[in-house]
Amino acid sequence: MNYNELVNQIKTKQSFLCVGLDSDKRKLPKHLFETNDPIFEFNKAIINNTAKYTVAYKPNIAFYESEGPKGWISLQKTVDYIRTYFPEIFIIADAKRGDIGNTSKLYARAFFENMDVDAITVAPYMGEDSVSPFLDYDNKWVILLALTSNKGADDFQYHNDNGKALFETVLEKSQQWAGKEQMMYVVGATRSEMLQDIRKIVPDHFLLVPGVGAQGGSLQEVATYGINKNCGLLVNSSRGIIFADSSENFAHIAGIKAQKMQKEMAKLLELNS
Repeated sequence: MNYNELVNQIKTKQSFLCVGLDSDKRKLPKHLFETNDPIFEFNKAIINNTAKYTVAYKPNIAFYESEGPKGWISLQKTVDYIRTYFPEIFIIADAKRGDIGNTSKLYARAFFENMDVDAITVAPYMGEDSVSPFLDYDNKWVILLALTSNKGADDFQYHNDNGKALFETVLEKSQQWAGKEQMMYVVGATRSEMLQDIRKIVPDHFLLVPGVGAQGGSLQEVATYGINKNCGLLVNSSRGIIFADSSENFAHIAGIKAQKMQKEMAKLLELNS
């Protein structure tokens, strides 16, 4: 998916919602374990009930890897299902890869060729040669970890060198590798006060913002400080939507939660238009 297609989908749906498919098998409704593939059946139900309100899905790869080969099969089936029935939706592999160039080439092949996702999260610590293999694919995206919301982010990301924080160096340097059509940045919603400064460095790029909902981030603050002329935001909600209910009615409740966020987003888009 290219930049304009993503922007058009946001305008059409009046939404910049990304639903995180953090499908922890231990939290699935019990009745799903009567099926052959509980994780896929859970994902399929969530997708069917939220697709009209969301522009992106973000499976966190750890929840699938932890299940071994069966987990990878569930993940592939999920991606194929989205591609078949909701081809307009952007798919992000939240894999946080990043290694020497030859290894990154294989990671890129795994997710962009074999699995056919639109984007992958990448850790920038090893520099350009660990990121560039992911940029060799047309209409595929790198989502670079810039400023995360976890407690340990303070250990390195705010490290100051001559008046510049490390995350600011990441933002500035990485723009030499790719433009807004291929590069996004992860910025945690619980760091929303930093979005205004981040927008001074990357005014046109998309930002993937996790942490709204269960983690306490404010959607309104994220929009106030982070929205740009083309929206430029994908705000992720995982637990607050997919695990809002654990009964047999779980997917319907997830749809209601997603619709509520979409309505809030539509208002924010109108206010900032």
